[in-house]
Parts: sequence; C-alpha cells; structure tokens
Amino acid sequence: MNIHDKINRVDGISKINGSAKYIEDIHLDEVFHARTLRSGIAKGRVKSIDYPVDYEDIIVVDSHDIHKNEVLMITTDMPVFTPSEVTYVGEPLSLILGKDKHRVIEFMNQIKIVYEEDEGIFAMDACTKAEDIFSEYVYEKGNIHELEYDEIFEKVYETGYQEQLYMEKQGMIASYDDHILTIQGSMQCPYYIKNALIHATGLPDHRIRVIQTTTGGAFGGKEEYPSLLACQLAAAAMKVRQTVSLIFDRREDILTTTKRHPSRTTIKSYLKDDKILGMDILYEIDGGSYRGLTDVVLQRGLLTLTGCYKIDHVQVKGKAYRTNNIFSGAFRGFGAPQSMFALEQHMNQLAKKFKEDPISYRRKYFVQQGDLSATSGVFHEKILLNQMADALIRLSEYDDLLAKKEKNMGIGVSFVPHGGGFTGDGEAAHIKAQVKLKKDTLNRVHLLVSTVEMGQGAKTVLSKIVASTLEIPIEQIVYDDPDTFKVPDSGPTVASRTTMVVGGLLYKAALELKPLMNNPAEIVITKNYVHPEEIVWNQKSLKGNAYLAYSWSAVVAVVYVDPITWEIDCQKLYGIYDVGVPVDEKTLLGQVHGGVAQGLGYGMMEKMESEQGILQHNSFSSYAVPVMADMPKMEVDWIFNPYREGPYGAKAAGELTLVGVAPAIAAAVEDATGFDLCRLPIMPEDLVKEAEK
Repeated sequence: MNIHDKINRVDGISKINGSAKYIEDIHLDEVFHARTLRSGIAKGRVKSIDYPVDYEDIIVVDSHDIHKNEVLMITTDMPVFTPSEVTYVGEPLSLILGKDKHRVIEFMNQIKIVYEEDEGIFAMDACTKAEDIFSEYVYEKGNIHELEYDEIFEKVYETGYQEQLYMEKQGMIASYDDHILTIQGSMQCPYYIKNALIHATGLPDHRIRVIQTTTGGAFGGKEEYPSLLACQLAAAAMKVRQTVSLIFDRREDILTTTKRHPSRTTIKSYLKDDKILGMDILYEIDGGSYRGLTDVVLQRGLLTLTGCYKIDHVQVKGKAYRTNNIFSGAFRGFGAPQSMFALEQHMNQLAKKFKEDPISYRRKYFVQQGDLSATSGVFHEKILLNQMADALIRLSEYDDLLAKKEKNMGIGVSFVPHGGGFTGDGEAAHIKAQVKLKKDTLNRVHLLVSTVEMGQGAKTVLSKIVASTLEIPIEQIVYDDPDTFKVPDSGPTVASRTTMVVGGLLYKAALELKPLMNNPAEIVITKNYVHPEEIVWNQKSLKGNAYLAYSWSAVVAVVYVDPITWEIDCQKLYGIYDVGVPVDEKTLLGQVHGGVAQGLGYGMMEKMESEQGILQHNSFSSYAVPVMADMPKMEVDWIFNPYREGPYGAKAAGELTLVGVAPAIAAAVEDATGFDLCRLPIMPEDLVKEAEK
C-alpha cells in the first residue's frame, strides 16, 4: 500500500459490530469482585476501622497485604492503601472482596470509621510552607531586570479542573497463578504499570505480566492512575490466590481519579513604544495531595511559555502546590492548555489595547527558523507561521468576517505550538524506547510495541507506516494489544509521541526488514531510540531544546453571545495545522474533531469546582460536556512541512488539536462582549457578573 492511501481504521469493524472486548466484557466464572473503601475526610488520621463480623465470605485487603506500600510513579510518595494518614477525600483505605457484589455492598454499608480530622489546605494561596510546594522552577533568557520600559501590562489568568470523561470507566482484572501475577485492564502505559508492580510486590520482572485490553478512551486519565489500581489488585490477587476484578462506577470514577490541574498564570509584559520588550511570567498549578506526574505537567506548561513568539527578554517561574484536593494528573495537552490560554489571551488583550488586528499584531513576533526558543534552544526546523496565518485568513474568509461582523458576534484567534515527545531529556535519558518487527513464516509482519490503541488511531497509523514502507497490504500487518510478555518497552502512549517517535522507529525497522521479506524464515528486527545530536537539553538549568520538534496550530473561532441569557454559541471554528506530513488524513481529521470538542468544553462548558476537597460536579447531569448540538461548523486544513526525523515527515498531532481551541473561543467571547475575560471556562453566569460591574 501507499502512505497516502485513504483507508478505514483497522480496528473500526470490531468496535462497530461490538466484537471488541473491553474489560467489562470479560466474564469469569470464579472471580472476587472488589470495591474500594475510601476516606470521608480530606486531612487527618484514621483512628480505627470497625469491620462487621459474621461475613466469612468477605475479605479485606489493606496496607498489611502489600510488600511495599508505595506506588512508583516519578516518586513513591503515594501509598497503595493509606495506613493512617489521610490527605484527600476518597483516598483508598482498603479493598473489600467478595464473590457476591451485593454482599460486598452490604458489608461496606456497615463499616464504621473513626477519624481524627485536621484542617485541610484547599487553595494555592494557602500553601505558605515549604512542604506545601511540590516543585519550583525558574529560567531566563536575556535580562529582564535591566529593561528600560514605558509601562507594564499585567494580567492574571485562571483555569479550573477538567474531567477526562472517557467512555470506558477505569477497570482491571488481576490473577496470581503458577507464581505469575497477571494484570489486564484499560490503560495507556503497560510498562508504567509493570514497573510499579515490581516495586510494590517485590516480584521479579519475569513473574509480572501486564496486558492491555481494548481501551475506550483515556486522554491522560489512564496514564498514571492505573498504576495505583494495579498495585491494589496485585495485593488482592496474591492474598486470595484467585482472580479479582475492580470496575469503577461513573460517579466513583469522576470523584476519585486524576483531573486536569487548576492553574493561575500571571503575565507581565514590559512595553516600550507599544512593543513587547520582555515578559515576566509566573505559572502555578494545584497538584492535589500527591506528586504523581505534577512535576512534568508543570514543566510542559512552563517550557513553551512564549509560544509562537520571539520575546528577547524572558523570566519564567513555575510552582506546583500540594493541597488536600483530589490529586491532579495527566490530561491531553499536559499543562499546555492552561499556560497557552494565558499567553494567547494576553496577546489578544495587548492587540486590543493597541487597537490592532490580533493576527496582524502577532505577526510582528512570530518565531522563525534559527531563532531561540524561550529556553534558549535553537528552532532547527522550518517554521511556517506566516504561511499558516495567510492560510487561516483564506480559509475563514477573515476579512469578510470582520466586515460583516454583527452585534453580539465575536471573532477570536489563537496560535500555539506543541512540542512532540517527552519534555527535555525524557526520551533519551528515561524512556529509551525500543520497537520490534517480526516477520513470521507466513509473511505476516507483527508490530511489537507497547503503544496502545485507546481510540486515537494508533493501530491504523503505525500499521500504515509499516505496510507502506514494506509495500505490502495492510492486511498482512498484525498489531495485537500490548502484552509485556511479548512486546518491548517502547514507552508510554502519551506526549504526542506515538507517530513521531514510535512510528519513526518502526519506519527504520521496516526499511531494514524490506530486503529480507522473501526470506522464508522468521525474522525479528529491533530498533532502539537514538537522540538527534542537535537536540541538546540541560535539565538542571532548563536551557536548550525542550522538545524534539514543534507542531503548530492557528485557529479562528466565531461565537454569538445571547444578549438576554448570555449563553455562548460557538458557531464556526477554522483551523490550520502544521503536523509535518499527515500519515493518515482521516485519523488526523478525527483528532481535530475530538480536540475541538474537548477544547470547546474546556473553554465554555466544563465547570468543575471543589469545596473542602469534594468535587461538586460528579455526574453527567451536573458536569456538562459538549454534545453534537454544541459543535461548531468546522473547516480545517494543514500545511505540509516535513520533519526529517519523523516517518514520512510526520510530527506530533494528538494534543495540538486541543490546545488552541479554548483561547480562541475566549478571545471571541471577549470580542463579542467587550469584557476582559481571564478565566476558563467562561460561563453565562460569569458574563452576567461582568455586565453588572
């Protein structure tokens, strides 16, 4: 086949006809059903737990049943089960196991817990002690302290929680047979889970098996959290020596799993003769009660904080706080949607201040090839922001939009980058991806990677890369769900790295396999990640190339704000994307549509608040997400800008399509109303308050 052929998704039929097996479709005759006993306070100590007697068919699994009561993520600060200290509402105390689900619930309803409660910390402003800060970073370019300026333009931007709301809830099954621990479940990162299990159970590598089952959505919500579930189920399965199943209900899933980090970004622009001389930026996020992936979320939010713009003098600071809220974690965009909303809204407000068109205003500062990034790394690849701006103006008929703009109608713009692959030296120093291609004796080619299909199209794109390179029908490609007994560690399915990094390795492996395809024997080709020499990064100083390459997006949003109800209707959205060369245009279009939906929700619908550590929006009835009726008319196109290290020139795509949507919508609402809007999501009640000022 040819890389440019339009094909249907390779997993499409099984998902349409219902033959794909999700974790809840796996029915076992002999299984213990598990439910989680959770804390009812945000901070304090468990003085006692009184479990009911006369339930011989019920088994309790707690911190005494695990070899090492720690979940290995970046650090090991999170316990598998808290033995005493409670740090957030819903923290796991134990698992309750039984073969009859109703008996488990009956048992749990009779449990009595006595707490010694302390006052919790629920706001970043209340984090006044050193122990309240997970991490701090600072980097500089130029010298912001010696600028001679006319004025400072300063604004503070805030964002709230966002729930991933994947279709399939969190769920896993564990068994311990013949001294082998097997975990099956809905996940993004099989080897994250395996490494966490090695740490928590003390079992050697060869006795732990992790298998991804068909996964119905993730968006980052199944990146780190499944490691906690896997460790809990491992303790249970090793205790009872039988299969144990744990499937969340929707309310539990929303209330107790990771969310997008709430943020606050303060931007000071130093201006002289109406030009930006420098920026001083403070980016702060609420990490919740445990570190999790907060540290790297903070870094991604920080490291591209001048976005598409060349600003010669920059100081960027970042802080991640420990609170007694639910612990926050990975979510599509990984810190960038928060910081890019702040930067883009700031640029829009500067354009408004100087009475300039927002696209024309941005053009003055667009970065170009050879310029230095915010972290003083060189932009090695071509940057086509001006061409993207031209294409966006044509696609949206921007001049006509402005000329025919009606009352209560707003037009908003955003331009954002997104770095492909792991932050800094992550790919080279930590992930060290490996892939394998195996040609069997029937001339089928097996993709042996730990990259998971979670709805984003990985199976289609990676299969297409290999089939195109080998010039064979895609039907000859075999790509099973990852099983750590069969596939190497090619890294987690995160960070927009699937096509660019894993696909790039598979492309190189396929080139090596191609001349051997007529050999009747079984052949295995292995490729290991090699870091490009020109990509240099210093993690200590945060200097250099923070990412392998950047993808870019340019978005125009058109909204109408009802003058009576203040309801917002995003009517049209136009997007131009530079993702190198699209490997599969259907899949990329799907990513755009999905990214627009999530960005729309983040910008104007998905309000999630916490009071005393308890999320107030915990169901479909209280947490509103976009439905088809809310979706705007979308027109999109892409600029072809091949990346030499990517397969067929491809760069990152998955997260980029989300990041620019909310800031464009926010700018459009601000344009329609004339209000200064500095917080997401923008709700009708917020506009009412602004109108009453």
